[in-house]
Amino acid sequence: MALDVTSSLSEDPGHRPPAGSTDHPWLLRAPTIDELLRRRAELTPDAPLLLDADGAVLTCREVADGAARAASALAAEGIGAGTRVAWQLPTRISTVLVMLGLRLVGAVQAPVIPIYRQREVSAALAAVDAEFFLVPGVWQNFDYARMAAELAPGGGPAPWTLTIGHQAPQAEPAGPASDANPDDVAWVYFTSGSTGAPKGARHTDRTLLSAGLGFAGVGRLGAEPGEVGAMAFPVAHVGGIQYLIAALAGGYPLLLLEAFVPDEAVALFRRHRVTTTGGAPPFYSALLAMSRAAAGDGPLLPDLRTLKGGGAPCPPELSRAVRDELHATLAHDYGMTEVPMLAVASPLDPPDILDATDGRVLPGNRVRIVDADGKTVALHESGEVQVSGDCVCHGYTAEAESAAAFTDDGWFRTGDLGRMVGPDHIEVVGRLKDMIIRKGENIAPQEIEMLLARNPGVAEAAVIGLPDAVRGELVCAVVVPVTSGDLPELTELNEWLLGQGLMRQKLPERLEVVDSLPRTGLAKIAKAELRRRFGPPAP
Repeated sequence: MALDVTSSLSEDPGHRPPAGSTDHPWLLRAPTIDELLRRRAELTPDAPLLLDADGAVLTCREVADGAARAASALAAEGIGAGTRVAWQLPTRISTVLVMLGLRLVGAVQAPVIPIYRQREVSAALAAVDAEFFLVPGVWQNFDYARMAAELAPGGGPAPWTLTIGHQAPQAEPAGPASDANPDDVAWVYFTSGSTGAPKGARHTDRTLLSAGLGFAGVGRLGAEPGEVGAMAFPVAHVGGIQYLIAALAGGYPLLLLEAFVPDEAVALFRRHRVTTTGGAPPFYSALLAMSRAAAGDGPLLPDLRTLKGGGAPCPPELSRAVRDELHATLAHDYGMTEVPMLAVASPLDPPDILDATDGRVLPGNRVRIVDADGKTVALHESGEVQVSGDCVCHGYTAEAESAAAFTDDGWFRTGDLGRMVGPDHIEVVGRLKDMIIRKGENIAPQEIEMLLARNPGVAEAAVIGLPDAVRGELVCAVVVPVTSGDLPELTELNEWLLGQGLMRQKLPERLEVVDSLPRTGLAKIAKAELRRRFGPPAP
């Protein structure tokens, strides 16, 4: 029997609505994303909604008008209801207007994160059979237009390419927007592609709104006056639409940064008095490093209240450091491309819960934790996380991938190892595919990684299994030192791990020191790349 968290929410102190409740009175709601935009523009037309590093400020009414004008311009190019449009654009105001404009005309849009290059882009365009491809021209010293001209997705003809610059295309609105059905697949978001070609997860307005409104509600985004958000990660990531929905629903402005350059970002955060932002653990760590470097100069970000994000495991030490040093709450969430928000952390939760878990399972989602035989495990026991409900994508663009990803009774296999902590909190403890089997014993890399994160000489660490003729697999720690040359030898590191309580059977047998860890998508460590780099050569 599955654990149904929708019917077992705990009471929240202070007579506030339960943090897992759908009753969040400050949030604006709508059945579709274009309707949410329209209602926001009617409710607070002159309130600022989109900001950028160059000082541009668009009000809610101006965003709605700009989206309508972008829709008209895109329609003049031949884009309409059902047109398949891929786009690979930076985090800009013009990109948001194009996103909303595409939704207004009823196109099916497939955002592609900017770090993808020819192999991944070709696969993404082929997956959706794209008819149009929108690119920024030259951005960050890379010519996207040239790459687009050289593409032949799936061996077929390349889509028609349009260049979108700092200004969104504009034309006089020609008529009413296309009627949007909240259950039509109108969005395709791609997985990071760490082990092969990216997979396209098919989303609807309903799946994205269920996740985005849960993110804003449980995360209390916009609940307090003076909220200002910031997005310093790719808007093409599924987290981008979540941040946008939260800003529309919560009624607060959102600062857009094309790239996260720590010094520049912090200056902008301070100037705009940003109260909430986020991304992934490397982002939090960068802010902490800047705060420590500026010790004695006052708070780094005096207006910051919450850091929100996901994409990778978050060590408890990082959560505590944000609280102690940035004087903010790190409320780390749990989601993925296929389920943008499976669980969301409430900043009202006690610190020990925030440090040790990955949020509350959202109302509308159901989670079960199963063992290798597919049987549901008891509370606090670990197993694979499976989910069904409102936030789950409608499968992949490839039917075979969908069949493999869902159980016979319709639950999505996340591939994550986790456990329920109480009736509605979940803790992610690792990945099934990353599990190391050493002499028949299962070893979860995340346990070792969390301990290594406490070592004062370790900036980052990843633990992988490598083939071994005697053991089956050996445990290899790949470590980025805080300061080059200060990292202890393997024997010293293992003595330290033993002192932290790690079983001797789980100690790393190999240590590799690197300058940085390879990443895919929104800061996920590319362990497949590490296994290729440090494992035996392919036959």
